[in-house]
Amino acid sequence: MKPRAFRFPQDAGPHPDFQTEWWYYTGNLSDAQGRAFGFQLTFFRRALAPVTTLQPNDWPTEQVYFAHFTVSDIKNQRFYPFERWQRGSIDLAGAQAEPFRVWLDHWQIQGDPQGEVTLSAKADGVDLQLRLKPLKPLVLQGDRGLSQKSGGAGNASYYYSRTRLASAGTLRLPGESTVFAVNGLSWLDREWSVLSREQSGWDWFSLQLPQQQELMLYQLRRKEGGVDRFSSGTFIDAEGTSHPLKAKDFTIEATDTWVSPETGIRYPSAWQLKVPAHQLSLKVKPLMNNQELPLSFTYWEGAVEIQNMQNATLGRGYVELTGYDQNAF
Repeated sequence: MKPRAFRFPQDAGPHPDFQTEWWYYTGNLSDAQGRAFGFQLTFFRRALAPVTTLQPNDWPTEQVYFAHFTVSDIKNQRFYPFERWQRGSIDLAGAQAEPFRVWLDHWQIQGDPQGEVTLSAKADGVDLQLRLKPLKPLVLQGDRGLSQKSGGAGNASYYYSRTRLASAGTLRLPGESTVFAVNGLSWLDREWSVLSREQSGWDWFSLQLPQQQELMLYQLRRKEGGVDRFSSGTFIDAEGTSHPLKAKDFTIEATDTWVSPETGIRYPSAWQLKVPAHQLSLKVKPLMNNQELPLSFTYWEGAVEIQNMQNATLGRGYVELTGYDQNAF
């Protein structure tokens, strides 16, 4: 794989010639009284073997879609994870660039990927409706949008982000009579990629800092132990300029752990991050520990708080932890 020119709206839509692809939205929201919530709405596309049939019809498909939807209710320490799967046929699930839309049953993203989009998902009494509008330019991660994941040929992804999305809408929760009017910031990651067989998983951070700055870091963990040299990141300054980071440019140190009472999996649950070139020394901790998704594969993805070394709050973000059990990604 080599760097390529990104084109829109085409690259907001599907890339069926690639095996794996995702549209990944996460964000931190609050109501007028400051009650905090986190959310994740993610759509995955996975290519299947080519379809052969003696009776062509609308049912066969070469694509399968699945989606994860979560809400974190920080006040009540309640986490709501949901999952859906569908074939990419007869309009059950799919993705298109013009007009932009990604959907699975009634969960969907639609709108103008260069401007405002809407997210819509509901399940078992949880109902999230959001409007998102980019506040900064699109970020091409890695080398002009090519993110190398290992030394293997083709082991890379095309990867771009929208790191600061103004978010507003409504949230309903089970057992709550209130319809919460919520506002906050969201983050989009778009990627079509491959994980090397030598890697067991990753720790991924998307952090929205003061002064309109953002930080993305991911640490790839090797099966034999240690951190892969292809771990990477990006610091985005207030003007929207991207500053690529290699593994040697930052450190991620886990300072605490949490054991899931449901799965028994032990996850890191607090970190110290250092990016010396940008004078960043940060503490990151979950807004609540139990943000584990015990679904078809088990991983942890949740809302986090960012602090400086004097414990003053700087902002919020999201962290994803995969590969901490044998059934993860």
